[in-house]
Amino acid sequence: MSSVLFDVPGPKARMRHRIYAVIGVLAIAAFIAFVVYRFYDTGQFTARKWEWLQYQQVQIDLLNAVLETLRAFAAAAVLALIFGAVFAAGRLSDHAWIRRISGAIVEFFRAIPALILMFLFYFGLPAVGVPMTPFLGVVFGLTLYNGSVLAEVFRAGIQALPKGQAEAAYALGMRKTQVMFTVLLPQAIRAMLPTIISQMVVLLKDTALGFIITFQELLYYARYIGTQGEFGRPIVPSTLVATGIYICLCLLLTALATYLEKRNRRSKKHIDLDEKKAEETGLGAAASA
Repeated sequence: MSSVLFDVPGPKARMRHRIYAVIGVLAIAAFIAFVVYRFYDTGQFTARKWEWLQYQQVQIDLLNAVLETLRAFAAAAVLALIFGAVFAAGRLSDHAWIRRISGAIVEFFRAIPALILMFLFYFGLPAVGVPMTPFLGVVFGLTLYNGSVLAEVFRAGIQALPKGQAEAAYALGMRKTQVMFTVLLPQAIRAMLPTIISQMVVLLKDTALGFIITFQELLYYARYIGTQGEFGRPIVPSTLVATGIYICLCLLLTALATYLEKRNRRSKKHIDLDEKKAEETGLGAAASA
C-alpha cells in the first residue's frame, strides 16, 4: 500500500483531496465568472465593440498579421534548431577549447531575456551602421535565446543515449562529426521531441514581444485595432481575439507533437516486431539444421 516516496492516501485523505479539488474548481470558476461579468458590465460584449470583425479589410489585415507571426516563428524555429544542434555538438566535442567556447556562448545567450536580445539587434546594430528590420530583430533574438535552450536539450538527449550507439558507429569507421549528426542527433531529437515542441510553443508565444520593436505581428495589430476610436476603442475584444488565435496555434503545435509521438511509438513497435520475427526465424532455421 505504500512505497518509498509515496504513501497511498486512505479514505479520509481521499475525501479531503476531493473536497479541496471541488473548492479549487469552484474558486477558479467564480473568478472567471467575475471577470466575464465585469467585461459584460462595462460593455465589452456589445455589438459596437465587435463590429470591426465584419470589415473585409480588417479581416485581411488580421490574416496578414497572423501570417507575419507564423513567418517569424518558422524562421526562428529553423534557425534555433540549427543553432541548438551545432552548439550541442560543440559542447560534446573532444576538444576542450571548443567545449569551453560553445558552453560560454550557450550560457551567455540563455541568460539574456529574448526581449533584450531583440532590443540589442533592432536598436544596437543600426547605431554602429548595420541596417536592421523589425522582422530580423525578432528572428535573431528568438533564435539566440531558444537555440541556446535547445542546445542544452539536445546535449541532454545525446548523453542519455546508450554508449553502444556511438561505439558501433565508430566501429564502422565513421568520424566524430558523422557519428554526431547522422547517428546521435536524430535519435536525440526523436527522444526529446515533446521537450522540443514545448520550446517551440514558447518560441511562438514570444513572437508577441516583437510588437515592442514595431514588428507588425498579431499582438501589434490587435493593439492597433484596440486604439481605433471609430470602432469604440475595442482593446479588450481585440485582445481576446488575439488570445484565441494564439491558443489555436499552440494547440495545433501540441497536436502535431502528439501525432509525431504516436507515429514514433508505432514505428518503434514495428521495428521491435520485425527484429523479434527475424530472431525467431533464425532460431527456427538453426533448429532445422
